[in-house]
Amino acid sequence: MTTTSPAPAPPAPPAPRTDDQRFRYTVAAVATAALMLPFSVTGAAVALPSMASRLGASVGSAQWMLNAFNIGFAALPLAAGGLADRYGRRRVLLAGTTLVGTMSLLVALAPSMALVDAARAVQGCGAAAVLASGAAVLAHGTSGARRRLAFGILGTSFGTGLAVGPPLAGALVEGPGWRSVFLLVAAVSLPSAFLTSRVPESRTPRSPGTDRPPLDLAGPVLFTAGLAALAFGFARATTDGWAAPVPLGLFAAAVLLVLLFAVVELRRADRALFDVRLFARPEFLAVVCQPFTVTLGFVVLLVYLPTYLQGTAGHGTLDSGLLLLPMTAPVLLLPLVAGRLAQHTSVRAVLTAASTLIALGALLLTTLDGDGSWAGLAVPLLPFGAGVGLAFGVMDDAAVGTVPVERAGAAAGIFNTLRITGESVAVAGAAALLTSLTAARLRAGGLGGGPAADLAGQAVVQGRVAPGQRAAVAEAFTGAFHTAGLLLAALSATGALLTWRALRPGSGR
Repeated sequence: MTTTSPAPAPPAPPAPRTDDQRFRYTVAAVATAALMLPFSVTGAAVALPSMASRLGASVGSAQWMLNAFNIGFAALPLAAGGLADRYGRRRVLLAGTTLVGTMSLLVALAPSMALVDAARAVQGCGAAAVLASGAAVLAHGTSGARRRLAFGILGTSFGTGLAVGPPLAGALVEGPGWRSVFLLVAAVSLPSAFLTSRVPESRTPRSPGTDRPPLDLAGPVLFTAGLAALAFGFARATTDGWAAPVPLGLFAAAVLLVLLFAVVELRRADRALFDVRLFARPEFLAVVCQPFTVTLGFVVLLVYLPTYLQGTAGHGTLDSGLLLLPMTAPVLLLPLVAGRLAQHTSVRAVLTAASTLIALGALLLTTLDGDGSWAGLAVPLLPFGAGVGLAFGVMDDAAVGTVPVERAGAAAGIFNTLRITGESVAVAGAAALLTSLTAARLRAGGLGGGPAADLAGQAVVQGRVAPGQRAAVAEAFTGAFHTAGLLLAALSATGALLTWRALRPGSGR
């Protein structure tokens, strides 16, 4: 007698993901991708002195390691946000994550600074895609209390990269070497890409019977060219002087290109990537202008304090990263707190307080001392970090929350374009300003014009100071920071007043 085994049952279809699962995947994917971005800035800044020395880079090529990334990062959130709305927010996020990781691997393997600069330019484009599409993914995939939680986690992720970045990069540079800083970013991109692949896709639906308008290529090209001309102008002003023909010509070209960009976008109307109609919302206008008063000074300190501490104060790479913790740790801790504060008070109160704290920190930069002690640095850096931490918890949500959800990608693109543009201009402009001020003080001390400019450039950009010149350079560089602090304090105080006025009750929120 034979028996027949029953046929195996067909596999059960996978259970649909619950709302909780979709929320967890969405937040984890965006937060992990966002973690790479601040570390790509802070880690590179800390690693730059060692990288420049090992690759034999000049002051100019070393500065372009930062500028190249920032130009792509600043110019393309606009295009990335529009592409995300059109072709898929998850798709653009995955492409950006992959690009950041791949280019970071290429930097880690690069034999020359020229290749590093090229890879960093492409990496900045990938970072722009992550920034714009990540915010759009959160805006479309969450709402209400969950949206506030998601954007609070996003702010915490940025804060983690900022807080952990300098000391971690310092430890890596002093241990395996500067290349390991970029290998780490490449490694983080792998789980980020996996999580992103499990996020639900979304895009702005096309009206039945209508064709998609052609892509707006002229706008991003003009905007990128304008930023590049501005960065080149700052670089030449450092060596030629601010009133020399070449820098003035580059500045004029930058203004002309940006004006042409504005004309092109206005003529394209509802087909433009830069949707000027969103600026008719007073709250949106107020929020997108925040980065110029909130993060501008912060990024200047984040990029140029490590070279100051390593070159003039004589600290090691790891120590210089640890000394930034009074500024970076609050950016890790405060974003989630800021969201709750905004619920109990208002976005207006939180953003005004943020700008006020930053103005206070900038004013206290006049106490900066060449010895670079932890206590002396904590006095100005703590208010800076607290102000930026509060702003990070509410800025992204406020920007995308003031527009219809189908325009979230465009809103995120505009907001992040202006945010990273401010940071890009700050990094390039601060190098020129700090170098010029330092060189002027060295010349006033009796040093010739050429040697003074060389010493100032090496100290500000590369963190390198000849032992015999350390005292003079330290005094000049410290004085340059004092002047920059006064300028930043005036800017942030103005921003606090304008924010309080623009977001008054009845203006939209």
